Amino acid sequence: MAASPTEPSGAEPRRGGFEPTRADEAAPAKRAAFEPTPELIRPVPGPGPSRRPLTTSLGAMLVVLRVVAGFAWLGGIALIWNELTADIELDLTVDDPAAFTVALVMILVVGAAVLVFELGVAWFVYRGANWARIVVMVVATLSVLGSAIEFFTGEQDIALDTTLVTLALDILILLALSSRSARDYARRDRSRDARVPPERATS
Repeated sequence: MAASPTEPSGAEPRRGGFEPTRADEAAPAKRAAFEPTPELIRPVPGPGPSRRPLTTSLGAMLVVLRVVAGFAWLGGIALIWNELTADIELDLTVDDPAAFTVALVMILVVGAAVLVFELGVAWFVYRGANWARIVVMVVATLSVLGSAIEFFTGEQDIALDTTLVTLALDILILLALSSRSARDYARRDRSRDARVPPERATS
């Protein structure tokens, strides 16, 4: 007698339905669509992935590319600074060109410091630090939201010479670091890995 198409393969019949097989019980649980903040930070119990997934490496590389784009943006600002400040008049007691130069130096120094910090966070993302993954995802989310607000309010267009590159990188970063493989690698239980003794070399 042929099995009903609704019956799971290998399931054992019981009263009122069929019992799940060992293969069904061993299947990974589906990832919840929403997780509270403590769950995002807490390590996942049990053995985690020992090898770095491609999504984690790709996410770290995208963060580095975003840093490179940031330095390019700062360089572009420095090159056209005189044009940007040509029509600005300041009522100051000091020489206006000197004030503009100080403002440019401050922008470059603060921007470079932020980009260097972001580069360091990219290294921790590559190493599998969960806090670094969350920080990068939060910053990328805020950047995407900011670009969307500026676009819909008409303050700035999304073009190749403005925010298109950074916006595309932020979206790719979110896709890479929010994947299941990157999440599991970042949230693996490192204390469990530390308790496992190294394998003895075979002769």
